[in-house]
Amino acid sequence: MGTAPTEVLAFPKISAIVRENRTAEVIVAGNSRIVPAGETLQDLRNNALALVVGEAQTLKRPVRVQIEDPEGHGELIVHPDNKIESVSYEPRPARRRAEAPETTPGTIAPAVTDTAPARAPQPAAAPTEPAATLSGPAATLSEPPAVPAAAAPDGQPSPPHPVESGPTPAPANPVEPQTATVAEKAPPTRRTLKETSFLVSAPVLEPATQGWRGTLTRLGFRMDPSAEELSEREDIRTVSQHWPGPRTIAVVNRKGGANKTPTVVMLSAILARYSGAATVAWDNNESQGTLGWRTEKGSHDRSVLDLIDSSTELLSPATNAAEIAKFVHHQTADKFDVLRSDENEEGDHEVTAEEVDIAHQVLTRYYRLVVMDSGNTARAANWRRMIDHTNQLVVPVTAIEDRAEAARLTLQTLESRGGHNEELARNAVVIVSESTDAKRSMTGEALKRAKDEAQRIADGFEPFVRAVVRIPYDPALVNGPIRYEALQPATRRAWLAAAAAVAAGF
Repeated sequence: MGTAPTEVLAFPKISAIVRENRTAEVIVAGNSRIVPAGETLQDLRNNALALVVGEAQTLKRPVRVQIEDPEGHGELIVHPDNKIESVSYEPRPARRRAEAPETTPGTIAPAVTDTAPARAPQPAAAPTEPAATLSGPAATLSEPPAVPAAAAPDGQPSPPHPVESGPTPAPANPVEPQTATVAEKAPPTRRTLKETSFLVSAPVLEPATQGWRGTLTRLGFRMDPSAEELSEREDIRTVSQHWPGPRTIAVVNRKGGANKTPTVVMLSAILARYSGAATVAWDNNESQGTLGWRTEKGSHDRSVLDLIDSSTELLSPATNAAEIAKFVHHQTADKFDVLRSDENEEGDHEVTAEEVDIAHQVLTRYYRLVVMDSGNTARAANWRRMIDHTNQLVVPVTAIEDRAEAARLTLQTLESRGGHNEELARNAVVIVSESTDAKRSMTGEALKRAKDEAQRIADGFEPFVRAVVRIPYDPALVNGPIRYEALQPATRRAWLAAAAAVAAGF
């Protein structure tokens, strides 16, 4: 089955335009990209679609593109694997021309032969005589009044010219070229049944459920949702998707206290709640992290080291999927699991790059989404190997300038390494929280300063990454275990937007 347009995100808006003057451009979110030249219109179409395929590969998902060329206009769905599906196409109506284009004597010769068979040179017949030799439609288009002999200046007919046998140049007569045009007009082309569908109805818009519009709907007055509610529905749709293959999210900032752990918890909770996909939050600190302190503990004390030790058994085809529960800690309210770091105070083991590979192989067998917390050392072997497995980078910061500077340096380090690291940095999502190191609730002037600083930091990152999302201050995120339902409504909405920005990168 083909992909329905409603299954493909409408952003970024992409247009591909091919012009009659043999130029073309692709416009992505308002940014024009020049299409390489081609010898034919089809070459230009192919070159334009190659740019759109590149955009789909960057986003790692299908995209919708509006197409326009001299022959018509419509919409396509373009996939990262070069698969192209037609949603609609409307050919332009054929142009009706009063005169035929210039033709060679050879193209007119058949018409002369049909209407006046060749014979020895002789004076031209009277104007009415050629009509006697015509029949059918040609006769109706060659009535005698339409082909008179050229008149002399005094109004008398000029002497007739001899008729030559064989091909002759077309006479100065507007009717005969019209006869040739009608006779040679190509039959109209028909679209194939693959290019059309009777399923053209748009999805029914559900009525409003929020605000005064929702109140009126519940009273029996059906109201359309507001722009804010539609935006929230789109974010919910985005985070509710299922993606082919597992996805790994890395949450990084080389500075402690940058809100990495709360970010891991909130992204895991939202993606697990809405998508229903098996989700695990993994504390990838090289020694001892804090993810276990901010989440619900299971009935055991096992950590990532225990999972690595049992990896052979867990990767065996004979092992039941439920066996993973022996090593992770389930969050009963928020529906995701936690793989803790080693919390042995007397231990000195640091996770190696090879152990990260083993743990990641195990987790991606049992989970579709892996959200990784990280330590503060970008040079550590486990940190660098985590980046190798990452599909989407998330950089959290708080409203403190040294946290923002550490985030900038983290992105700069990845960008300087090139390749996959650079791509992650440019496609990163930065989440700016309006919080500080204060251990108690902020109010008044302190809260206003935090908001202003968060806005300044967000504006600073925006030109360099794919998305920046601001999170309002919420005391439920300051201390203790984090629960999604404990957050204020505005905070939950902001985290939903952040999760949607992350999921859009899959």
